[in-house]
Amino acid sequence: MGRKVVPVPARQSDVRSANESDALIGQRLRTRRMELKISQSELGDALGVSFQQVQKYEKGVNRVGAARLAEIAEVLDTNVDYFIGDLSAGRPHESKLGEFMATRDGIAITEAMMNIPQEKVRRVVIDLARRLRELCAEE
Repeated sequence: MGRKVVPVPARQSDVRSANESDALIGQRLRTRRMELKISQSELGDALGVSFQQVQKYEKGVNRVGAARLAEIAEVLDTNVDYFIGDLSAGRPHESKLGEFMATRDGIAITEAMMNIPQEKVRRVVIDLARRLRELCAEE
């Protein structure tokens, strides 16, 4: 009689590896850190980890555990929901937006727009940006 071959289930470590949600959490972490003008080293020091570990969290290479996420939220003066809220909605758009908002340019444009008190003027700036995008696409 031949032996019966039984498939081997997926290893636990495969299930626990970082995924797209971890990358989105990392983008949000980076965005919030940059909004507060905190360096990776400063955040790492406050959390008791290296700046390299903060980089890995931000890139979504390493998963952020629940307890660590709570610590990060406290240090960055926000709540955990800021990082994990609505992870499944609008991923492609959110991902592009999150990537941009996690840059110095993203933070700078947001701060500049927030400092324009007149809604009408903000709309003109938005219309200008859209027109510039159209001109770039035509070339």
